[in-house]
Amino acid sequence: MNKKKMIEIYDTTLRDGTQAEDFNLSVEDKLRIAQKLDELGVDYIEGGWPGSNPKDAQFFAQVKTYEFKHAKITAFGSTHLAKFSPDDDPNLKALVASGAPIVTIFGKSWDVHVKDALRISLDRNLELIGGSIRWLRDRVEDVFYDAEHFFDGFKAHKEYALKTIKEAVDAGASRIILCDTNGGTLPHEIYDIVTEVRKYLGKKVLLGIHAHNDAEVAVANSLMAVRAGVVQVQGTMNGFGERCGNANLCSIIPAIILKMGLSCNVEENLNKLTSTSRFVSEIANLPHNKYLPYVGASAFAHKGGVHVSAVQRNPETYEHIRPELVGNVQRILVSDLAGKSNVLAKAKQFGLDLDSHDPVVLDIVAKLKELEAQGFQFEGAEASFELLMRKATGMSRKYFELLGFRVYDHKEKEDSPPQAEATVKVRVGGQIEHTAAEGDGPVNALDNAIRKALEKFYPQLKEMRLSDYKVRVLPGVPGTGAKVRVLIESRDKHDKWGTVGVSHDILEASWQALLDGICYKLLKSELKKHKE
Repeated sequence: MNKKKMIEIYDTTLRDGTQAEDFNLSVEDKLRIAQKLDELGVDYIEGGWPGSNPKDAQFFAQVKTYEFKHAKITAFGSTHLAKFSPDDDPNLKALVASGAPIVTIFGKSWDVHVKDALRISLDRNLELIGGSIRWLRDRVEDVFYDAEHFFDGFKAHKEYALKTIKEAVDAGASRIILCDTNGGTLPHEIYDIVTEVRKYLGKKVLLGIHAHNDAEVAVANSLMAVRAGVVQVQGTMNGFGERCGNANLCSIIPAIILKMGLSCNVEENLNKLTSTSRFVSEIANLPHNKYLPYVGASAFAHKGGVHVSAVQRNPETYEHIRPELVGNVQRILVSDLAGKSNVLAKAKQFGLDLDSHDPVVLDIVAKLKELEAQGFQFEGAEASFELLMRKATGMSRKYFELLGFRVYDHKEKEDSPPQAEATVKVRVGGQIEHTAAEGDGPVNALDNAIRKALEKFYPQLKEMRLSDYKVRVLPGVPGTGAKVRVLIESRDKHDKWGTVGVSHDILEASWQALLDGICYKLLKSELKKHKE
């Protein structure tokens, strides 16, 4: 039996993806996404450019404390500046100081860039490439070389473009990544050029592809490069990236596995692809594109007429793959058939024993649809979804009853910050607790007040803190009358969990998410106690 060829998946969402318009991630966001990518089975996670900004330096400082099951963290940077030697270059020093086991550096392949952007000689550019890689090879585990603008350089001055990557190979780079930086090369050109490069360098040299989507062929270009023999594909989740985006790994990965008969380490976790895709969008505080292939909510949606009739008899009639392979679901938009398999899968994940014929499953599906219609989104807020399921099955108890809350926010002077205070009244086991607390803003005050009221009854809440808070205005009513969705991340010493709330009132939406976060912490403590 022939062993399937393995393709490496290199994710650059945390670096190249953040160059997209409106796509911003905090350090904590990047750490959460990195963990999710590791769970998916991605081979390499490019964390950022440590020499370019404090946020990326902070990411590399913190990521050292995390354990990854499979993925290796890489740091990105450039060849050393022409005015420095490698020993004196601050960029190279920052790459080593990041502690990343693998460093990816880019250099110029296009003579136009060498002459006009760097304003150095072609020979000096070769020295930058070779000198930087040799210096790094002595100090890190491995070095990958991104040949920037390679395809444009190849078409303009083939001999020189080939010289640059030969220099990188001779210097010790273990992967040569051919970059379509401007995103204008077409698939047939990619195949021909990669084929020629393989002949020039020899088949023992490992190649990769880094494609941009300016001509809307980044996925096609990446797949053609794989067909031509590259072993590594670089891209981003959902295709986020500068200008028109990068190659979309959410389309490339299933194509490699399901269409091309090749393999990658994501294969055993392919059914997590959709949830990972939506998680990244949610953490970036952006709406998930429902029309994305494979992972979009509409990717396997059927509405009326011939399509619905056919797919109910045989899904293959209008579906190119089974949606569950990538963690998505078939949706019949005019019926109640969608969602059941998702609920059963989540129940199993949460340790709930549900049967497909159990009426409670249909109740959960109906409730889920109702909430989603209101604007709830449970990707990135699985704690809220687990609480919803446990309530439906009668497996959760009410820890306290809210009798009311009030938030007071006042500003005395134009140049002074506002002051926020919240009062909360709750009933716990027949006892009423009425407390007040101040905070940095109304939501923080509300969070402080509710926990102050409950900690005497549930001291385990002292371990918990709110670690992230996001608000998204939902489409619909324009202006300040629109609904908002609040996503909150809470954590304790051992875990972190996400909860969600939706309302026309931002404080009500925040309350819903805060309430779920507290209830989930109490549920966790209760389940742990039962196990012991």
